[in-house]
Amino acid sequence: VMSSGEDKIRLKIKELEAEYAKTQKNKATEGHLGLLKAKLSKLRRELTEAGSLGKKGSIGGAGERGFEVSKSGDTRVGLIGFPSVGKSTLLTKLTGTFSLAAGYEFTTLTAIPGTMHYRGAKIQVLDLPGIIEGAKDGKGRGRQVLAAALTCNVILIVLDALKPMTHKLIIEKELHGFGIRLNQTPPDIIFKRKDKGPINFQAMVPQSILTYEIVYSICREYKLMSCDIFCRCDATIDQLIDVIEGNRRYIPCIYVLNKIDQLTIEELDIIDQMPHHVPISAAHEWNLEELLESIWEYTKMIRIYTKPKGQIPDYGAPVVLHDQTPSVEDLCNKLHKQLIVQFKYAWVWGSSVKHQPQKCGKEHILRDEDVVQIIKKI
Repeated sequence: VMSSGEDKIRLKIKELEAEYAKTQKNKATEGHLGLLKAKLSKLRRELTEAGSLGKKGSIGGAGERGFEVSKSGDTRVGLIGFPSVGKSTLLTKLTGTFSLAAGYEFTTLTAIPGTMHYRGAKIQVLDLPGIIEGAKDGKGRGRQVLAAALTCNVILIVLDALKPMTHKLIIEKELHGFGIRLNQTPPDIIFKRKDKGPINFQAMVPQSILTYEIVYSICREYKLMSCDIFCRCDATIDQLIDVIEGNRRYIPCIYVLNKIDQLTIEELDIIDQMPHHVPISAAHEWNLEELLESIWEYTKMIRIYTKPKGQIPDYGAPVVLHDQTPSVEDLCNKLHKQLIVQFKYAWVWGSSVKHQPQKCGKEHILRDEDVVQIIKKI
């Protein structure tokens, strides 16, 4: 039985969404619409929090558990999609882990992890249960599925190539409602809460949407009386709300179109031109190579080989770093927590240095497939 508090919030969300849909979109109503958006995202957050708190003591609390999967390997990939689009088949083909698959909907009930090895990196793949519409409000296992998706480094949205793109839009809407932003970079907005002073809004670039009035009303909605907001990009109202909420995750995403063996060549050509899309067939193992390469590219992984003194580098077990600009310091922290304390300097071979080898400090930025030898203080 749902708590009446949650139902009230749901009702409010419904009313606000209806009002949002009714209102004409133009310059004059922008401020009003921005306020509605702020109210909606506040209510959604309350709903999520109510959901995570209220489940502990209630009936069915025991059945809700068993969804946390311990993180292993260098990176984590989540498979999200509607029931029966071939997520389990894909997992089996990629990792060799057998996930129960059957001809009816809702076969996978919990997250099933598998590990695959690719270019020396261990990649954990999570097969998450199917999402249905309304998952962000806690329908089905929806909320846990989305929470598990938050921990992934890249999300694969598995779509059936035969079913239309409406599926894609529904899943995107669910993820968006849960605070996951796909293939976006965080907006360049600096936001600071303050104890006193006015709402200080400054735009470094001309803003096409935001004005002081809109920002002011949104801040008031969040009960912010004094804060600094500096926009260094042409921001939308949504981006401003994201920054104020502060709990958004920006995750790269690949749309995997499965079951392409049932398409014609012309249809494939159309699909192939869409950004972030990889057409595959899990059952026939078509084009899985491209998928693996895309995963590698989207997770921005970089392999670093370590070299013990007087031995050849260990090419079998690279250290995998994620950052865009990984430094020698990041490498030390990945290897061992205390290593950076004893760190003296490093010899680096590879494309990031001019001389082979070159003596580098901890600030040096590494590139893919560099070889590093770390010299410790005695």
